[in-house]
Amino acid sequence: MNKAFTKETDTEDEDPEVVTALPPGSKNYMTLAGYGRLRAELDQLVRDERPRIVETVAWAASNGDRSENGDYIYGKKRLREIDRRIRFLIKRLESATVVDPQDQQNADQ
Repeated sequence: MNKAFTKETDTEDEDPEVVTALPPGSKNYMTLAGYGRLRAELDQLVRDERPRIVETVAWAASNGDRSENGDYIYGKKRLREIDRRIRFLIKRLESATVVDPQDQQNADQ
C-alpha cells in the first residue's frame, strides 16, 4: 500500500515485542524475594491497573470519533504495554526456579 494513504499512527503504535528470552535449556533462577516482587507486579497489573485502563478506553470510545481522541489513543497504547508486560511476567514466573542464596555452594566469586 502506498504510504500516502496510511495514517502516521499506523506505524508508530506498533511496538515490536522485545522479550529477552532465556537461552534454550537454561534455568531461570531467582530468589524468593525476586519471585515475590514479580508476582506482586503481575497481581497489581491484572487486578488494578489493567481494569482501570480498560474502563478509561471504554469511556473514551463511547465519546465518538476515536481518530482524534487522545484518551482513547493513549489508553489503547497503555493497554498494549500492560498486556505485553503481563505476558513477560507470566513467562518468567512459569520458568522460574526459586533458590535460596544461603543454600548455594561454591557461590564465592
